[in-house]
Amino acid sequence: MRRMSGAIVCLSVLGAVKLLSLSWLCSLTVGLGLCVACMGSRKFIHIVLRTIKRDLMCLAVILRVRFSMYRFSKHRRTIPALFSQMVTLHPDKPALIYEATGEVWSFRELQERCNAVAHWALAQGWAEGDVVALYMESHPTVVALWLGLATVGVEAAFINHNLRHHSLLHCISVSGARAMVFGTELREAVSEVSGSLQPSMVLFSYGEQEDEVKICNLRAQSLDALLDRSPKHPPNYTLRKGFNDRLFYIYTSGTTGMPKAAVVVHSRYYRIVACTFHSFGLRRDDIIYDCLPLYHSAGRIGLIFCLLFGLTVVIKRKFSASRFWDDCVKHNCTVIQYIGEICRYLLAQPVRQSEAHHRVRVALGNGLRASVWEEFVQRFRMRQVGEFYGATECNCSLINIDGKVGACGFSSRIMSSFYPVTLMRVQENGELLRDSQGLCIPCLPGEPGMIVGRINHNDPLRRFDGYADLDSTKKKIAHNVFSMGDSAYLSGDVMVMDEYGYIYFRDRSGDTFRWRGENVSTTEVEGVLSGLLGHTDVAVYGVSVPGTVEGKAGMAAIAYEGHKFDLDAFLTAVQKALPSYACPVFLRLIPLFLESLKKQLQSKHMLSNNLYEFLKSRLTSLTSPTIFSQLQIMDWTLYSSCQILVLHCTALCKNYNKPIFSLQYKIENFKLRTFARLF
Repeated sequence: MRRMSGAIVCLSVLGAVKLLSLSWLCSLTVGLGLCVACMGSRKFIHIVLRTIKRDLMCLAVILRVRFSMYRFSKHRRTIPALFSQMVTLHPDKPALIYEATGEVWSFRELQERCNAVAHWALAQGWAEGDVVALYMESHPTVVALWLGLATVGVEAAFINHNLRHHSLLHCISVSGARAMVFGTELREAVSEVSGSLQPSMVLFSYGEQEDEVKICNLRAQSLDALLDRSPKHPPNYTLRKGFNDRLFYIYTSGTTGMPKAAVVVHSRYYRIVACTFHSFGLRRDDIIYDCLPLYHSAGRIGLIFCLLFGLTVVIKRKFSASRFWDDCVKHNCTVIQYIGEICRYLLAQPVRQSEAHHRVRVALGNGLRASVWEEFVQRFRMRQVGEFYGATECNCSLINIDGKVGACGFSSRIMSSFYPVTLMRVQENGELLRDSQGLCIPCLPGEPGMIVGRINHNDPLRRFDGYADLDSTKKKIAHNVFSMGDSAYLSGDVMVMDEYGYIYFRDRSGDTFRWRGENVSTTEVEGVLSGLLGHTDVAVYGVSVPGTVEGKAGMAAIAYEGHKFDLDAFLTAVQKALPSYACPVFLRLIPLFLESLKKQLQSKHMLSNNLYEFLKSRLTSLTSPTIFSQLQIMDWTLYSSCQILVLHCTALCKNYNKPIFSLQYKIENFKLRTFARLF
C-alpha cells in the first residue's frame, strides 16, 4: 500500500509540473525525487526508472480505450454499427482480399454482402439470441456471414473445420445452434454426423457444388443461391442488443474437459483490438496479412482491424511457409500475424529474395519464443514485434508494449491497481495456494504461478462473460482471491514475473496442452481413443520432445490385456476421429497385469514424472542423434500421416522402477523400423 501511495503521489507531481509548462525531463526529475522521499528504497527507484515510460505508455492506451468503451456502452453501439462508420468514411477502399483467387471486396461490397445475410436470416425466422454454427475454411464469406448475422442479433458459433465425428457433434450441441452453414469442401465430415444431428437442425452449404447428389442427400440448401436473391440494402430492423451483449461464440479447450463455447460480447471484441491497435502504432493505411484460421480468436483479430479501423486484410486460406513473404510482397503488406510456430517455420525456410523486398514493419501475435525472437527480427528486418497474451474469454490479457524479448506482457510494479492482473501461487494439484486468512498468495518475482484477473462486471476491461455452459463458467471462477468476497478468473496458465514486472509464459496447467498452435484437450482425446478401443482405460498427456517444435506432443498411455494390437487399423481410426493436431504422437501400451502400472493410469502426473522420465533418459542416450534427428526432420510427414512413435512397455517384473522396455519407431512412408532394447 505504501508503495502504491508513493507511486500515485509521484504521478500526481508529474502531471502538476507538466501543467506548469516544464519539460518532461524536469517533471520526471521532480516526481522521482518525491518518490525517493516517500519510498526510501533504492531498488524501487531503480524499478521506477526502468519501467515508468512503459507503464505510462500502457496507462495512456488503457485510458483511451476505456473512454471509447464508455461512450459506446452509453450509446449502445455495436460492432455492425461501428463498421458502418468505416463504410461511410471510405466505401471504395479494399476491405478484404482473398489471396487464393485475388478477389477483392471493398467496404461497400462487404456491407452489401452483410445486408444480404441479414435479410436471409430474417427470412428464416431467426430472432436475436439464436445461434447459427459456421463450419467453413477461411474465406471472406465467413466475415460477411457472422457480421450480417450480428446485424440482426443472431450469434455465430465458429467451429474448427478440423473437427470430426464426436468432437464436431459436441461443438454443434453445446452452442445450441438452430442451423449450420458448412463449406462444400467439408461435406464428407458433415455427412458422417448428419444422422446424429437434431431433426430441427437446418443445413446450408456454401461453395462450388461439385457433388450435388451428396449435398442433396444431406438435405442442405444452397446458401449461394439464397444470398444471390437476397436484397443488398440495409434491413428495416432495429437491433435491441447493446455494446455489452453477445456477439458470437469461439470454441476453446481452456484447461479442462471438452471444447467450450466461449461467449464473446461486442465490448470485448472491441477492447482486444483497440488495445492492440494503439499499443503497437498501427495505422489506417496498413495492410494486414492474416494466414491464421478464422475459427481461431487470433485469426479474427486481423479482421476486426478492418471492420473498426479501416485497415485492409489479406485472407490466406491456409498458411504456407514457402509462399509467406511472396504473398506479403505481392499485396504490399505492412503487418503480419503469427503464432510462435509460424515464426519457427519461416526461419527454417531457405533464404528468399522476397525477404529483402517486403514492407512489413510490425508482427502481431503470441507464442514467439525467446530462443528465436532476435533471429526472427534480424533476418526479416522486423521493426516491431507486438507480442500479447490473452485467451478467448479471459479478462487478464497482457501486452508487451515495448518489445521485451521473450515476454508476453507485463504487470506494472508501481501502478498495479490500474490493471489488477496477478500471478498467484499454486499447489501441485493446480489449486490456488491460500494463506491463514483464506486469501490467495501473490508470487514473488521469479516465482512461477497462475495468472488471474479480478472480475468486475461494471468495468468492461475486467468483466468475464464465461461460456455457453454455466457449469463450465463456474469452474473458471475463484472466490476470495485478492480480498474476501471478490471473484477472479482462473487462466490455468503458469507464468513467471521478473523484478521489472515483465511476465514470461511457462506452461499450461490442467487437462490440456498446446501443440501445433492449438490447445489439445486430454479429456476429449481420451474419450475418442477409449471408444475406439472398446472402452479401454486411456490416459493422455503432453510431453516435451528435445529438439522438436514448440509445445508438447501428445502421449497416450493405453492399458491392454496382452491381446494383439492392430496398430495400422488403430492409426487409421484415430486419423478419422481426431483433427491432426490432436492425434497422439506417442503411444505407450501398458500390460494390465502390472498392478503398479494400472494405478499409474489414474495419475497423469505420475505417468509423466516416473515411467516416461525413466524411459526418456534411456531413449535419448540410445537413439540420439539418429532417431530424434529423424523425428525432427520428418516431423511434418510423420505427424500429418498420423504415424506414431510407439513406446511399447513389456515389463517382465512387477517393480516398475526396473522394467525392461522395447522401443518401436515406425514410419510407414519411409519403410523404416528401428528397435532398441532398453534396460
